[in-house]
Amino acid sequence: MSAQPTEILVYDACDESALSTVLDRFGLCIEVVEESNPIPGSFWGEEEAGLIANRLLVRADTPVHSILHEAGHFICMDKRRREGLLTNAGGDYDEENAVCYLQIILAGYLPDMGSLRMFADMDLWGYSFRLGSALAWFEKDADDARSWLIRNGIVDENCRPVNCVRTVCP
Repeated sequence: MSAQPTEILVYDACDESALSTVLDRFGLCIEVVEESNPIPGSFWGEEEAGLIANRLLVRADTPVHSILHEAGHFICMDKRRREGLLTNAGGDYDEENAVCYLQIILAGYLPDMGSLRMFADMDLWGYSFRLGSALAWFEKDADDARSWLIRNGIVDENCRPVNCVRTVCP
């Protein structure tokens, strides 16, 4: 394995086409905001991704982990919340864990990210897991998140995305 990255992968440095392809499967589209402007719909502010309806708003400096996390919220939320979505995705503790798990799975479909880079970026940003790292959580403490995703029809038994959002899945 290569050395741990010291900087978080951002939108401007990622394979934007691959990212759009992954998000298109779920009805999400990326809108780029000018670098000097605040990101509309951003819950965390600064460079973090914004979410308004099915639009992910990003700047060149938006971390890819943030984009995939907000995408995960859109995918995992119920239809009622999705219909009124403006900035705060809401959800409960179990859904938040499922979102974190899903963003790791989706990272595996991005050639310049992958799950190992996602683990590192989540740790660099400061995601907090009781086992100390995103990788340890994913491997040893995320059975509930995986089960939630399967039970809600977002991934199959092999943890592959079924490419639809919650309550729209067959």
